Amino acid sequence: MAAKSPILGSIQNPNFPNSPNSTASPFLTRISMATDATPKFQNPDFRPVPQPPDFHPELSVSDHDGLRFWQFMIAGSIAGSIEHMAMFPVDTVKTHMQALGSCPIKSVGVRQALRSILKSEGPAGLYRGIAAMALGAGPAHAVYFSVYEVSKKFFSGGNPNNPTAHAVSGVCATVASDAVFTPMDMVKQRLQLSNNHYAGLWDCVKRVLREEGLGAFYASYRTTVLMNAPFTAVHFATYEAAKRALTEISPDSASDEQWVAHATAGAVAGALAAAVTTPLDVVKTQLQCQGVCGCDRYQSGSIRDVIRTIVEKDGYRGLLRGWVPRMLFHAPAAAICWSTYEASKTFFQNLNDTRKSGTVT
Repeated sequence: MAAKSPILGSIQNPNFPNSPNSTASPFLTRISMATDATPKFQNPDFRPVPQPPDFHPELSVSDHDGLRFWQFMIAGSIAGSIEHMAMFPVDTVKTHMQALGSCPIKSVGVRQALRSILKSEGPAGLYRGIAAMALGAGPAHAVYFSVYEVSKKFFSGGNPNNPTAHAVSGVCATVASDAVFTPMDMVKQRLQLSNNHYAGLWDCVKRVLREEGLGAFYASYRTTVLMNAPFTAVHFATYEAAKRALTEISPDSASDEQWVAHATAGAVAGALAAAVTTPLDVVKTQLQCQGVCGCDRYQSGSIRDVIRTIVEKDGYRGLLRGWVPRMLFHAPAAAICWSTYEASKTFFQNLNDTRKSGTVT
């Protein structure tokens, strides 16, 4: 009988490393080494990059859009100024239509009101009071958007799609911003009226302060807050919902069409909020323009008294005077404001990212 092969004998013996034939099996030794892929034979160039202990990929996007408070203020100031400057002529038409009394313009129609302004003062009449708007819009919107962002972060509880948080944040924003904007808004509306007998912005401020006192600048503040609270609640809640819906329609192109979504959502939100709050806007205009250009003067700032006077003089339709130019103002104005605001935020976000990447060594 022929002798067994050393290799075959090693294969047949499961404990061949300890068998006498183990010294005669270099081939199997190489096979065992090849199949035993231990880490010591791995290329060190492919070792995983160690992560810092506090690295959390799911938290890489910071809350609050990654912006600082002053950046929200600047973005809001730019957005508000551009919005009101661009839409100021429409606001002038609305003010004329809402100021009841013996003012030169008594017609409710937008076309008639616009024709009367152009006939009596020319195109420059559409921009009377724009200096007051320029002084008030920037600071007021800086407060408006910064308070909104801080409040949204506080009330949302980590849920960016919370409509209640958006509505409450909008109310907080308007209470704060109206305290800044109401005095200049009163001056602006008085200057917008024809034959107002004021030489200009500072003449109006000095005369109102001397003849009517400091309280005249805030005569409409309560009405303004009562109007703007539901306005901003509807506005912000509608804007956030519409923006989210438009983004979800085409998520693949969301980044390319982002400005379209912001503008469209803003227009929808502005138009809806304006339509809902027109009656209170008429009351606000009456309180701010009282005693000017033959407009009625009220003994108190009671909203009920103003509404009663409007209804007695012009019926219930008087509470809807100016709703068309108001919607024509707020729809494009909100589109301009939100798209500008979001673009400004994007600018600051990119600026912050550049600064952070520049510090990496």
